[in-house]
Order: sequence, then C-alpha cells, then structure tokens
Amino acid sequence: MLESIKVKNVALINEAELTFGEGLNILTGETGAGKSILLSAVSLALGAKADKSLIRAGEDSAFVQLVFSLTEEEEELIKTDEDIPRDDNIIILQRSIFPGKSICKINGFTVPQKAMQELSEQLLDMHGQREHMAVLKKEKQLELIDSFGGKEISPLLKEVHNAYDAFKESERALKESDRDPSEIKRELDFLKFEADEIEKAGLKEGEDENLESRFTFLSNAERVKEALSKTIALLQNDSGNGALNLISEALGQTDQAAPFSDDIENISEGLRNAEASLNDARNLAYESLDKCRASDEETAYVSERLNLINRLKEKHGNSISEILKKLNELSEKIEKLERLSDDKDRLKTEYEENKKRYTKAADRLYNEREKVSKAFGKQMEKALLGLNFSACVFEADIVHDNEIINKDGSDEVCFNISLNAGEEPKPLSRIASGGELSRIMLALKSIFAHKTNTATLVFDEIDAGISGKTAWMVGEKLARLSRDHQIICITHLPQIAAMADRHYEISKSVKDNVTTTDVKELSYDEMIAEIGRLLGSADTSDAAMDNAASLKEKAESFKKNYEV
Repeated sequence: MLESIKVKNVALINEAELTFGEGLNILTGETGAGKSILLSAVSLALGAKADKSLIRAGEDSAFVQLVFSLTEEEEELIKTDEDIPRDDNIIILQRSIFPGKSICKINGFTVPQKAMQELSEQLLDMHGQREHMAVLKKEKQLELIDSFGGKEISPLLKEVHNAYDAFKESERALKESDRDPSEIKRELDFLKFEADEIEKAGLKEGEDENLESRFTFLSNAERVKEALSKTIALLQNDSGNGALNLISEALGQTDQAAPFSDDIENISEGLRNAEASLNDARNLAYESLDKCRASDEETAYVSERLNLINRLKEKHGNSISEILKKLNELSEKIEKLERLSDDKDRLKTEYEENKKRYTKAADRLYNEREKVSKAFGKQMEKALLGLNFSACVFEADIVHDNEIINKDGSDEVCFNISLNAGEEPKPLSRIASGGELSRIMLALKSIFAHKTNTATLVFDEIDAGISGKTAWMVGEKLARLSRDHQIICITHLPQIAAMADRHYEISKSVKDNVTTTDVKELSYDEMIAEIGRLLGSADTSDAAMDNAASLKEKAESFKKNYEV
C-alpha cells in the first residue's frame, strides 16, 4: 500500500506531503490546479522519463519520495535486488531530478532507473489516458488475453517463444548456406587470418600483467642499480665509514668497557642485533643487484611482446581472457562456414522440423487462448453491466493463421463489442466513445485487480465523458474495488468524490507573483463543501450544502451496506 508521497520543487508544487490510507482516496480541484502534476511526480518516482522542465522555476533540482508498506504475503512476492535491505516491510522509492541527470534510490541505495521501474510495476498500477488508446491496439488486446489466462497461458507462451527462437536460428542458418561461394571464401579467409594471428601469439592468462611489471622494472633498471650500489657502499666500504664499519668499531669500544659496567652488555647486544640486520640488508641488496643485470635482448623481447598483446586487445577485447574468448568464437564461425556445403540437407531438415515444432506449439497456445477469451468476454460483460450498460456483448475474437510466425504465436485478437440490444458486435476501436472507453477500462482494471498482486491502483481521468447515473455507478465500482485494493483517483465528478474514504483538495494560489500548488486533506465538513463545488454550486447556501450532504450520506450508506 502507498503510505505517503512527498514532492518538492516539481512544476508548481513547492513542497507537499500526503498520507494515504486504505480504501478509496479521492483527489479533486479546479481545472488547472495541478492534479496531473501530482501524478506526474508519482510517475517520476516510479521510474518514468525525467525532464528538466518539471523542475520548479528558480530551483536547481526536484525531489519525489513514495513510501510503501507491504503485508507479509506481499513481502514474499515482491522481488528486489538482494543487496537492497527492507526494514519493517517498508519500501521507499526516491528520485532526485537535476538538469541533465537524475538519481534513483530504493531504501537509500542508488539503483538504475530500470530497477526502479521493475519494482514499481509490482507495487502500483497507474492508469491514464495513454492506456485508453493502447487498449484499442490488437497487440495490447493479445497481451490482455495472455495476462488473463495466467498460469494456463504462461507455459504455452514460453514453449512458443522457445520454438520461435529455434525456428529463426535454423532459418538464419539455412539462408547462410545459400550464400555465394566466393563470398563465403572471402569471409573464411578473413576469419582464419584473425584466428591465426591470435593462435600464433600463444597467449596465457595473466601474461600481460607479468610483462608489464617486468617492463616497468627493466625500464628503470639503471636507476635501481645505481640506488642499490650506493646502498651497499653506505652499509660497508673500504674507507671505513659505512654503517657496518661504524657499528663494528662501536662494538669494539663496548666490548672493551663491558667488564666495568653491567649496562654496557645491553648496549653491545643492541649493536650486534643491528649489525645482523644490516648484514641481511646488504646481502639482499647484492642479490637484487644481480637481478638488474638484464640484457638488451630481454628488454626488446618484453617490449615487443607487450606491443603484440596490446594490438590484439585493441582488435578483440580489453583482456587476454576476452581475446581467447574471441578465438573460440572465430573457430566456431570457421567451423560452421566450412560445413555449410555439407550441411545444407541437414539444415533444410532442421528448418522443417523447427517449423513443425513451432506450428504445434502455436496451435496449442491458440486452443488455450480460445478458452480463455470466452471466459474473458463473459467477465467483461458482467463488469460492464455494472457500469450502466443496459445491454452488452463483449467478444474477444481470435484469428489463427499458421502462415504467421511471430514471437507470441500465430494469433491476432480483436475486441468486439455491442452496447445496444440487437446490434452486432464491432471492433472496439470503431464504436467506443470517450465515456464508454473510460468504463471499459475500469471494467478491465476491476477484472485484472483480482488476478494480480498489485495492492495500489491509481486512476487519472477514469471519469472522462461520463455523468449522471453512469457516474454514480462508476463510483460504486471504485468503492467495491477499494475493499480489496487501495485506490487513488483524480476525479471531477461529485458522484465519485462522494464515495471517498479520504478526500484531498488540490488548489492553486499566487503569492508575491509566484504560483504554487497546494494539497490538503479534507475533514468531513470540508468534503461536503467540495462536493457542493463539484455539483456546480458557487455558493455555500444551506440548500446547496444539503444537496452535497445528501449525496455523501447516500455514498456512505452504499459503502456500509456493501461491506455487510
């Protein structure tokens, strides 16, 4: 459930915070007050494309935060990146928008925009005018049938996807075998040249790192030799002023004085330890000096070898492992091209077999879609009758054509509808008006709401083109739907607003020549006043308010009786 929204510096909204509750949450306000801006802000937090024009004028950035609470069941079903922690079944989505970039966070962890989109789809379903248009397209209609079919359709659809991929691969291989022999020879020569270049290099994993380390050493060998020679001379030399010479002389002095003082022995022991450590250091310096005696041949070999490896990296990858992977790919391509002429009959057989496999899978999918479409049509008719369609026939007609080979099968779907008794069903795209389409979309949402785990449904302009009794019935449908789901709805109609469990007013004000959108949760008396405004009453007379109160009481009575 969506617990709260916090919006800062989005378009006309300076700063607003709303706390939502269960049931039906209604947002109303004058035209142009900023209702759609609020939903645009919600879309941003759900991972929608960010536009710098949404940043409030005079501000450097915009910010949106959505806080969701999950039931234990939802907690198990909702999938997020395993690295993102969840505290007390809470998910917090945050989006900061700057000119040229945006930052998405889930529970405080920065995530890619796609990750936020994928999570938000599990938390909230937002409906707007775009979906009105999308449902008129055959591709969307087929998607709805498959979604309605759920577990019955899903495995069959997956089988078709796999069969389609196998068919397309065999189709590609067969076309490849029909290529011009001279063209194949040219490609083979090129592939063999590249593979031979890598093979001759005889690369080994980690070789480049060892060579680079050795090259760095060889490039600085003279400096290292000079430093080591000076170190050895400072430790011990013929002049007798090296560190070891001086320690030896000091030991001679302490040994002479040792019989006369107990403290001297401790000093002598310290000098002997220092002498031993410096001797070890001198021996290591001699060993390192011997290693510096590199030949010009070795330096040249290391340099040439590194140049070869770096050239191969530029052509085939950023590491030796990637180059070796490329060699395997080249070898596979060479093998396939060399087998083309011999494999043509085999490829034809595979092509035909994969086509048959696809056709069988597509047929099974079609048969199940036929069953699902009939059940879908019956549920749509039932839902539409509850939205003031006195007579309604809804059919999801599926046309199957084995000549069509698509990723999602060989079917096309067309939603046909008749809204008047005696009329033949016709394509939805040809006969539905704006108001009718709004109710059809609500019927769709009510059906799918019971088949999905999405707890929160958001409706923008679900009341477009309706009024009177129809508006009341749409309000009833939303109230019923809100018993099992949290509903957030923007409306212009008093019949729908009267059904609110929580009611928010969105208003616009001007102060110091700056326009601001504000959001306020209404008390019961303020709900009555807002319903009166939606009824078209410009005054607050007793008669106007009595009319609004009567509508609210009727809505409350319906909800109470429905719950019982």
